[in-house]
Amino acid sequence: MIETGNILQRRYRIDKQIGQGGMGAVYVATDERFGSTVAIKETLCMDDNYRKALEREARLLNSLKHGALPRVTDHFLERDGQFLVMEYIPGEDLCAILEEQGGPFPIETVLDWTDQLLDALEFLHTQSVPVIHRDIKPQNLKVTPAGKIVLLDFGLAKGNPTDAGVQTAAKSIFGYSRNYASLEQIQGTGTDPRSDLYSLAATLYHLITGQTPEDALTRAMAVLNQQPDPLVPANALRAEVPAGFAGVLQRAMDLNASSRPASAREMRAMLRDMDSYAQFAADANA
Repeated sequence: MIETGNILQRRYRIDKQIGQGGMGAVYVATDERFGSTVAIKETLCMDDNYRKALEREARLLNSLKHGALPRVTDHFLERDGQFLVMEYIPGEDLCAILEEQGGPFPIETVLDWTDQLLDALEFLHTQSVPVIHRDIKPQNLKVTPAGKIVLLDFGLAKGNPTDAGVQTAAKSIFGYSRNYASLEQIQGTGTDPRSDLYSLAATLYHLITGQTPEDALTRAMAVLNQQPDPLVPANALRAEVPAGFAGVLQRAMDLNASSRPASAREMRAMLRDMDSYAQFAADANA
């Protein structure tokens, strides 16, 4: 842990620590050169895989310009640590807000976030080397004061648009968040854009119902044992959820990747015609 008041690179004064996880800690700091507030991510484990993961995250975010992605401005080594400096998004993540308010978000708000996030995923997935986030969940989402959604933490991301000619550039470290990860990610059999769409759908399910969805491994075991899939449609948990939206989420959370939307663009098209997909929710609830 870096103490408050410490200065990195003779430039960044640490104000406070705001997060800590398995891969690192996050601080709010003041960039004394510009007088602005920034977020600084530090690796706690200096294992080669984690060092490379942070460097890859820095290269990814520095090269990708989109309103739903945080801007990265610096990357450096100091005090036996590795640091990533990025735009600071004030406020709490959506998981913390869910817990504090004790219930789901308004439906129109979630639908607006859905469109913004699908636009970001379409941007990521259509890079010359597709970028797969692989860790979409409420904890990695924040909303700006202007109401724009921001997707954080690319530590598990796969892909590197800055170095498309190097085969090893697309390698990534293993990891997943159980309730939001697709079956193929949990099993380690390979991820693609449809894996992100599963995680996005699981995240939206949580935001719109207030309940985490049944994880893919538990669902797969139930199906293997010839029992019903325990994933309850979103509109069965909250009647106000449009049946068509619940149906699209069911489709995007299909255990079989080939049955999900093939792309973020396709999922956006499904949502524009969501009434046509209400039957998927009805079938799952039968």
